[in-house]
Amino acid sequence: MVTADYEESDHSEPEQKSNQLLSHSSAVGESQYQEIRKKFDSGSAGNGNKSHNNAEYPPTSGSQCNSDKSKKSSNCDVCGKAFKYDYIMRRHYRVHTDERPFSCKMCGKTFISASSLLKHTKTHSGVKTFCCTTCGKRFSYNSDLLKHTRSHTGEKPYHCATCGKVFGYSSSLLTHMRMHTGVKPYNCKTCGKTFKRNCHLTEQNIHTHTTKYLKCDVCGKVFRYNYEMTRHYRIHTGEKPYSCTICGKGFVCTGSLAKHRRAHTGEKPYSCITCGKKFAYNSDLLRHLKTHTGEKPYHCKRCGKMFLYNSNLLKHMRTHTGEKPYGCKTCGKMFAYNGDLLKHTRAHTGEKPYHCKTCGKMFGYSSSLLKHMGIHTGVKPHHCKTCGKMFASNSDLVKHTRMHTGERPYHCKTCGKVFAYSSSLLKHMRMHTGVKPYHCKTCGKSFTRNSILTEHTRTHTGEKPYECKTCGKRFNSRTHLHYRIHTGEKPFSCTICGKGFVCTGSLGKHRRAHTGEKPYPCTTCGKMFAYNSDLLKHLKTHTGEKPYHCKTCGKSFSRDSMLTEHIRTHTGEKPYGCKTCGKMFNSRTHLLRHMKTHAKRRTIDTRLLAQ
Repeated sequence: MVTADYEESDHSEPEQKSNQLLSHSSAVGESQYQEIRKKFDSGSAGNGNKSHNNAEYPPTSGSQCNSDKSKKSSNCDVCGKAFKYDYIMRRHYRVHTDERPFSCKMCGKTFISASSLLKHTKTHSGVKTFCCTTCGKRFSYNSDLLKHTRSHTGEKPYHCATCGKVFGYSSSLLTHMRMHTGVKPYNCKTCGKTFKRNCHLTEQNIHTHTTKYLKCDVCGKVFRYNYEMTRHYRIHTGEKPYSCTICGKGFVCTGSLAKHRRAHTGEKPYSCITCGKKFAYNSDLLRHLKTHTGEKPYHCKRCGKMFLYNSNLLKHMRTHTGEKPYGCKTCGKMFAYNGDLLKHTRAHTGEKPYHCKTCGKMFGYSSSLLKHMGIHTGVKPHHCKTCGKMFASNSDLVKHTRMHTGERPYHCKTCGKVFAYSSSLLKHMRMHTGVKPYHCKTCGKSFTRNSILTEHTRTHTGEKPYECKTCGKRFNSRTHLHYRIHTGEKPFSCTICGKGFVCTGSLGKHRRAHTGEKPYPCTTCGKMFAYNSDLLKHLKTHTGEKPYHCKTCGKSFSRDSMLTEHIRTHTGEKPYGCKTCGKMFNSRTHLLRHMKTHAKRRTIDTRLLAQ
């Protein structure tokens, strides 16, 4: 049985200290203090009913015999809670009846006890005589200061005798005890439903029985007190009456302003008693404390996984539901987490916030920077058990292992093609969707891959960073394929006809000549193409686009190859020669047309000889 001398909801000191409390008041609200004090002395506090005075105060020394009678233990017939004095039990009973006979004349707020009203009145007077020596925060009452001090020390003097859990405040322990006893002391007058906490009763009244409450005429939200309604209304009006004197930022309430000031002062009043780490906000300290206790109170009902924070549980649930609430405004791609969306956005903006301090190279992702750092440090702690190759990161090792196992876990739902890497699947999907998220800022041309955009950009800048060590020729893309021109190496061969190729990409394209596969469809007319380059050329027949211009005469062309052939009409260049007669031509098509004249002559000569 829990016994309490004072109702925990009051959060106040005994009424015997009321004279001391009143002595701290300022001129603001002084008249109401004196008026309440006079009513106490005359026995008519609250609404003038003497029973309130009797319920609020114990008998004085002048009526000792009555005191002895009232001193016997009294039990609440609603929740069974025991009290040392009858007057405390009668005051406690107002928790169940929701009777609030004491009202503030300045704001209209009502209270269960006179002590709570006296304490509240000081919020209008502004008197805060008790100061925290750690963070400087001020309080109207010493009891409030003592409670606040525990936020710095981490002291939790109240422990549950049933389960051993500890609490910083007696009210928290009393609320927790109801979990074991099942007591629900807060009773709704309207429907009779009972609750363990007063806040739950308030929520029930607000959401179910709204006739007694203030309703916001903008959004319909309801409130119990006028000050709550006033503060809420600022959300709609945009009013921010409290501003920071340093940066001018406005806030809806003083509490938010006080927290914001710490960003300027660097103040961190909340310290961890285990490791000494300091925090600017109590909520951050409470979260940090769980890292020491190992407590993970939030668990997934589907897979049982435990989490330190509720926010992490909510994010985890998306792995089960498949929810992806964050969408890219550029390409429409959806993401489960805002962090992933922010990373993805850099692919469009080209932002690279992470730079290597050794060589200055920039990266879009911190993981890419960490991998790159292995080039300088030489550290490669992850090795392949099959071939012994070393890797800087475990993710690179996992990807590499698929070369040995042949595993291809990612498959295209449109055409069924499988891939070893998720990035390869994403790139492939753009072939079906036609999405080209990478745009050239110079000419506006779009590309399916960032690497292609990078190479394309060099056509504008003229940059050719790759040089062939054999012939000195420079290229705007990597040169390893060019080396094979000198060596004649063609390591990739077709299993059907045996033809060799310099790279796997060329081999893949060649296979379509045997299979007849045409994976690139035109979204306008439905025509199919074996190669993406052919599709791109074809699309220009629908759009009429001619992006290639001759600088000499201004004529435009839909293809780069057509512009190249046209320029030869100005330069006189004729690189294609007939092996039969030696005549030169400026284009391959003209040469082929000419070759047919020799074939016709041979046919005629053959017929003449036959005659």
